Amino acid sequence: MYQVVAPQTEADWEQYYEIRWQILRAPLQQPRGSEKDEYEQHAWHRMVKDDTGKVVGVARLHLVNNEESQIRYMAVIEDHRRKGLATMMLESLEAIARQEGVDRVILNARTSATNFYENLGYQVTGDAPEIFGAIPHVQMCKPLDKVEVIIRHPQWCVDLQNIWHQQIPITQLMGIRVYQYTGETFETRAALNPNMNLHGTMFAGSIYSLATLTGWGLVHLRMKESDIEGDIVLADANVHYHKPVTELPRCIAHFEHLEGDFEPLKSGKKARISVQVDVMDDQVKVAQFSGEYVVIPKKKKK
Repeated sequence: MYQVVAPQTEADWEQYYEIRWQILRAPLQQPRGSEKDEYEQHAWHRMVKDDTGKVVGVARLHLVNNEESQIRYMAVIEDHRRKGLATMMLESLEAIARQEGVDRVILNARTSATNFYENLGYQVTGDAPEIFGAIPHVQMCKPLDKVEVIIRHPQWCVDLQNIWHQQIPITQLMGIRVYQYTGETFETRAALNPNMNLHGTMFAGSIYSLATLTGWGLVHLRMKESDIEGDIVLADANVHYHKPVTELPRCIAHFEHLEGDFEPLKSGKKARISVQVDVMDDQVKVAQFSGEYVVIPKKKKK
């Protein structure tokens, strides 16, 4: 049985880069180090392990811009080829690209491999530079279907995201965005790369910021649903970290986990609202945030 995973341990990374060099660079008489480039710290890395834990395939994805991502350095050990491993890695990296909201994935393929990629939805778009002047390549591109999400009151969600980006500009640099709102559940996401620390995981401060804004957003949307106005501020919070975020930062908050009463606002008093937020790394819960927010009544215009 094979499994596509992200490198985690030092041993994983050693095997990962060794396969890159052995398959993609050593046959071209290139030195060690040529299997890496300037995007290593800002990319998504995937590898295939067999049932013994041995790494037998590798691949990488990085963002070119807000609309396009590129897959590079895909290689499978010869004894494990023709078993669908390249397809598994492509599908995993394409899923990440979709979650990042890009429109297409590009890659440079050897001319002998174009049929393989065409069967997976890629099309030749032009010539690509020859690798070290030795192997002809073509550039191929695959448009991505958008992920289907539920957005209740889309304009509310657009306005909420605009509030964050305009009043807290760093949230835009962090890639924080409203992802889904169903009327019962509110989900936000952030880009991993701009929030990555030297260990290749998400900064704890970035996790805290994403969770804080998610709780704030849930209170904001509940007030919109109830036609209530007020200024929301964070009064107190704590977060318990269980595992690092290594792939897809997500925060999910449910209305059933919102506690408090907005009734004091009607008499010009502050309301205190508690919110619980689950921090996820893709499908795995990695932290829990509890925040207490104070809603200050709007001053009446004279």
